[in-house]
Amino acid sequence: MDELLLGPGSAAARDLSGRSGFDTAFLGVPVPVPTLAGVETVLLPYTHFSVLMRPDERLAAVTALGIDGAKLMDLDRSGIRWRLDPPLGEDQQTCERVYARNDIDRGHLVRRASAVWGETRDEAARANEDTFHYTNAAPQAATFNQGLSLWLGLETYLQDNAADNGRRLVVFTGPIFSDTDPAYRSVNIPLQFFKVAVFLHHGDLAATGYIVDRHPSSRTCPTFRGPAPSTRLPRSARSAPSRSPSETLPP
Repeated sequence: MDELLLGPGSAAARDLSGRSGFDTAFLGVPVPVPTLAGVETVLLPYTHFSVLMRPDERLAAVTALGIDGAKLMDLDRSGIRWRLDPPLGEDQQTCERVYARNDIDRGHLVRRASAVWGETRDEAARANEDTFHYTNAAPQAATFNQGLSLWLGLETYLQDNAADNGRRLVVFTGPIFSDTDPAYRSVNIPLQFFKVAVFLHHGDLAATGYIVDRHPSSRTCPTFRGPAPSTRLPRSARSAPSRSPSETLPP
């Protein structure tokens, strides 16, 4: 992986001071952030999660979140505004222009409510605000993002599983890039997204994977026009086994 790390003396690094990002030992055994071979990426740390950005796509390749179901808090999102992340230029992440005057949602990759936990309210509030960086957003049709049988339903299912059982989950999320992704306002719009939930079952690591397809709801989006970037994920990274949310995690 060609990963760009932020220098400790840079202004961008100082802006991110105190944010340790995703804890690879969150489950008590190592669970590293996935990497991409031959693709330039930037690893950005936040509170309870990290984002592995692809500047060429202006979107995250994958996000990594630890959910502590026993420490989740119900905090409001009112008054929190979406913001750019200082380490990246505006041409390396999406911005408000992509989402303005259309039916496209800023779809959280790391779900806001799932990141809002901690030992203190301040810790949870910091995570709440951190999820509102454009680096954590992907353009999604409103019907897809808010659909209980689609993206929102899967997010709720995973969070409820963690909360109901007071368990810890690691969740990896990202778009599945394709040569057929439509281009809109200089951004390729992914039509499929994945989630992988990792957890301990009887002391051993276990995982379930999900692919959610937004093709049926793409008719509600604006017409996508414009040139598409030429750099794509290797084809081997575009396919993965899917699993229905009805296949439950062990209690």
